[in-house]
Amino acid sequence: MTKKTISRFFGFALLVSATLLVLAIIGLILFDLLAKGSSAFSWHFLTSFPQKGMTEGGIFPAIFGTTIVTLLSTALAMPLGIGCAVYLQEYAADNNLTRLIRASVRNLAGVPSIVYGLFGLSIFVEGMGMGVSVLAAGCTLGLLTLPSIIATTEEALRNVPRLSREGSLALGATPWECVYTVVLPSAVPGILTGLILALSRAAGETAPILFTGVAFYSRYLPGSVFDEFMALPYHLYILSTQHHAIEAVRPLAYATALTLLLLVFLLNLTAFWVRARHKR
Repeated sequence: MTKKTISRFFGFALLVSATLLVLAIIGLILFDLLAKGSSAFSWHFLTSFPQKGMTEGGIFPAIFGTTIVTLLSTALAMPLGIGCAVYLQEYAADNNLTRLIRASVRNLAGVPSIVYGLFGLSIFVEGMGMGVSVLAAGCTLGLLTLPSIIATTEEALRNVPRLSREGSLALGATPWECVYTVVLPSAVPGILTGLILALSRAAGETAPILFTGVAFYSRYLPGSVFDEFMALPYHLYILSTQHHAIEAVRPLAYATALTLLLLVFLLNLTAFWVRARHKR
């Protein structure tokens, strides 16, 4: 065997080993959650309200609140993120200003979520008078996911072959018609994947909603976007660290974690399905 073949073999073996290690860790976590939370996980747990100081009952308000605020954040961030990416990739000149904007977007994607939470508190809750509400939390999570949506959308647009654009323009299409009828449809799988991944991240965040809208406990579902809400990440945090009877609610905490993982898994599964469908 040549040195090149040996290096390829060891490289492939290292890649496979790393993949198996990650899968083993994920499998161990899922096994632990199933073993400790399956006793509390049921249809009643998913569809009922918490009772007796959250020591009994279910987590339906938390599931509802997480779903609503996540969809709201996506609805706010999606048009802004896609529009910004289209402008940067298709219309903006390649100069120092656009390079600075791209670098800023990448840096914002790595900012800790607690910083976005404090920003949302000062701007949306207090500055704009939204109060502690679904709307303030949705706007904060929208800002949190906006940089990643811009980056993934721009990458998806960049992967569309240049010949597709040139052919469309050669046939008489305007630049906007070229983007709308050729570039965007070709980039839909990558754009949707980025959106769903951003949605998954928003669903699992605790720090941004901690200051802007989440409630420890609520007997009612939010009636408007200006009401407080319960959320799965914060509910899990309370059950795991702040509850007055932590040992008693331990199975409920594991079942809540399992529910959150299933929700994120379904979102990612949706992304893969949509990507495969549009590729065909």
